[in-house]
Amino acid sequence: MSSIAPNPEEILKVVKSHQGPVVMINLLKFKAKAGGEEGTGADAYGRYAEAVSPMLAARGARIVWTGKPLAMVIGDAAKDWDAVVLVEYPSIQALIEMSSSAEYQKIHVHREAGLERTELIACAPLPAQALLK
Repeated sequence: MSSIAPNPEEILKVVKSHQGPVVMINLLKFKAKAGGEEGTGADAYGRYAEAVSPMLAARGARIVWTGKPLAMVIGDAAKDWDAVVLVEYPSIQALIEMSSSAEYQKIHVHREAGLERTELIACAPLPAQALLK
């Protein structure tokens, strides 16, 4: 089972190497039953999502896209994910500021209660033309 806490060394790499917007790709696998809370893991994560939304907006961040995976067409089929969420932050510093705030720490318990595992991928914008070269 993977950790649900970000790797501080990887965050530091992004801080040192990237300025500007960053999109975080969240791959989410929910617990069947929430840990220490009522309902399912998806219910607990829903409580987290509802509480984090105004925090995102206050920092100029936004949820770009959410979806439910249909099939692992290429990759490890054993890694079945329940949801994918793309969140755009104006900077990695905005993400760090939010996630280290006391306000965020209070609601993070719902994320912990809901997630069995997760992968979080920090992405920098890349012009489509760069792929065509």
